[in-house]
Amino acid sequence: MTKNLYTAKVKIDTIFFIGPQGSGKGTQAKKLAERLGFFYWEMGGILRHIAGGDSDLGRTVKDLIERGVLLTDEMLLKVVAQYLDTIPTDKGIIFDGIPRRIGQAEFLINYLRDHGRKDMVTLFIDLPHEESLNRLLLRATTEGRKDDTREAIEFRLQQYEQDTVPVLNYLKQFSLLITIDGRPSIEQVGAAIDQALQL
Repeated sequence: MTKNLYTAKVKIDTIFFIGPQGSGKGTQAKKLAERLGFFYWEMGGILRHIAGGDSDLGRTVKDLIERGVLLTDEMLLKVVAQYLDTIPTDKGIIFDGIPRRIGQAEFLINYLRDHGRKDMVTLFIDLPHEESLNRLLLRATTEGRKDDTREAIEFRLQQYEQDTVPVLNYLKQFSLLITIDGRPSIEQVGAAIDQALQL
């Protein structure tokens, strides 16, 4: 049985999941969305959905994805605005994979507040650098991903760490920031999230 955004003890209409690669934030975000009956916003999936549509924006996004080119913030936020308009205002949203940079955070907060979403939570799944690195190296080995070298993973983690502090500092001005230890098992992290949100 799922709960809607008004049955929890803490009233929430928007949740941002922030955490390094390997922290399990995607798994936790998806599970929480299912438990709450929230819309699960996974940025990669949204982009693929838009790219499959018959529109100028869809064709542009598809071309960039096929060429392996990252979307600019301007293009990404155009996609975000278009898709956000399709989600009922009385349905909660869990964001996974965005915001990654301060400009994205500013746009999202302003847009959401303008559309009546004021009860926001940021769940920061904290994982030490070495633990993230070890988990990603293990995943690369088990999945046979030869391009995931130690150097490539280190670079991605450094990018994340460089961008995350400003994003967290910005989000905590407008949302309740909750830090969750990402080191325990998936089940234990999920239980800690439920406890923190008083579910």
